[in-house]
Amino acid sequence: MSRPPTFIPPACARAYPLRTARGDFAVLDARPVDGTAPKGTALLLPGYTGSKEDFIAMLEPLAGAGYRAVAVDGRGQYETAGPDDEQAYGQSELALDVLAQAEALDCGRVHLLGHSLGGQIARAAVLADPAPFLTLTLMSSGPAQVAPAQQDKIKLLGDALGVMGMHQVWEAMRALDPPEDAEGTPAARGEREDLRRRWLRHRPAQLLATGRALMAEPDRVAELAALGPSLPVHVVSGVRDDTWPVPLLDEMAGRLGAHRTVIEGAEHSPNTDRPVPTAAAVAGFWDGQGRDLGRDGQNRD
Repeated sequence: MSRPPTFIPPACARAYPLRTARGDFAVLDARPVDGTAPKGTALLLPGYTGSKEDFIAMLEPLAGAGYRAVAVDGRGQYETAGPDDEQAYGQSELALDVLAQAEALDCGRVHLLGHSLGGQIARAAVLADPAPFLTLTLMSSGPAQVAPAQQDKIKLLGDALGVMGMHQVWEAMRALDPPEDAEGTPAARGEREDLRRRWLRHRPAQLLATGRALMAEPDRVAELAALGPSLPVHVVSGVRDDTWPVPLLDEMAGRLGAHRTVIEGAEHSPNTDRPVPTAAAVAGFWDGQGRDLGRDGQNRD
């Protein structure tokens, strides 16, 4: 589970429901504070069990770099409503949501970024219709299904959700935390309460359906590569990743001819582990707008 440093948005960001043809989606919308027109607009999709707050520490540096950055809760995630029908969370449905979100931003073509599960949803969206997107950034999001150890964790969570409520599952997960996490400072206890509140507002159907998708995702790299230079791709990760091993992400970037950035000091969530250098790397890629930025596969920021 990702751990945002705070759930309070920076001054440059506004929280509101983005109204789309497929319903309302809770967003954090950050813009340059000096009132200048943004260089471009980015749509940021969170990962499994995550939310828009996973990008909260990137919003100010992205706005400072001149971009409008819109982080969104997908359907059934945290502050965006969703039904109890698992079929509503099929990848094709979530991809259509992303296309509707891009259209509702009403700003022309957007930079699309997805973290982990959000990256696979982002990939499905551009394969359904690449026209709304300037670039695609896949952050800690691999070519196909997650690693076997992660599949075991997702299956365990699914089994728990089948017999327990969200509150009971939360308490069971916390019982597995190290003793020092259970004590902690007042700030740490406040963080846990934020995480608990977010967890309890996720729809179980969303977690079950998207968890199964992560365990069964096919390799669609060739389909994405076939879009060619019309959609520049950036592959970002930390130096270590238990969900998709870093060498696998390196290989995927090579197959895509993608720009590759490895964020030193980060693991599966560069957006929360090291948000400032991650934002700088992402904004630098957007600034390039698909020019060859030295695709040696080993840019380390």
